Amino acid sequence: IYQELLDVRHKLEQHFKDMQDIEFTIQRGKLYMLQTRTGKRTTQAALKVAVDLASAGLISHSEAVMRLKPENLDQILHPTLDPNAPRNVVAKGLPASPGAASGKVVFSADEAERLGSAGESVLLVRIETSPEDIGGINAAKGILTSRGGMTSHAAVVARGMGRPCVSGAGAIRVDYAAQDLHIGELVVRAGDMLTIDGSSGEVMLGEVATVPPQLSGDFGTIMKWADGLRRMQVRANAETPADARAARDF
Repeated sequence: IYQELLDVRHKLEQHFKDMQDIEFTIQRGKLYMLQTRTGKRTTQAALKVAVDLASAGLISHSEAVMRLKPENLDQILHPTLDPNAPRNVVAKGLPASPGAASGKVVFSADEAERLGSAGESVLLVRIETSPEDIGGINAAKGILTSRGGMTSHAAVVARGMGRPCVSGAGAIRVDYAAQDLHIGELVVRAGDMLTIDGSSGEVMLGEVATVPPQLSGDFGTIMKWADGLRRMQVRANAETPADARAARDF
């Protein structure tokens, strides 16, 4: 029966030319297939599946590239949380800008700039950000706001600067005067460590290990195929030495 199931799985993947999520049952020693659908997958898994299918000749390089959503690829270009690292999720907001970051909590842009210039990793926490906070946003590893949406000031600026951002975390109550934030009965004070995941909107207590972006392997293969298919040149807009280095890396 197991071999029969493998044969059916292989036939379905050959027919649909994609990874399948299949449901089946076994009754009285007989295999019955109930349904099949395209399997859900993470961005990294989508890369792997697309490259493997194209390498096996089931789909073309063009099809492999088109199966990947640009917004999902954007997540790969930023640090992500180590999937094996323990995490204590204490709040959730909107995934306003991809990437993961840990840092000491600060409640003002000036403090973020001061500690950031001293080499500290800081997380700027605000009720909402404004144009006056731009220096602190630049100095911080990430931004967390209790208000705002996907098009709020914090979200738009963070995406433009490549900073992870979680906005609209309504469970968080920020107290500037006391220099702390409350999540239910939990109190997080200035200087305490928090971690945010701008791809999922999760806010975690303490520091969670991150994994740097991997621009080789399956990602490098897809980008090489995309280069062979594109019909226009791509240029980078770099205004700082750090941006220029990142552009050269890509």
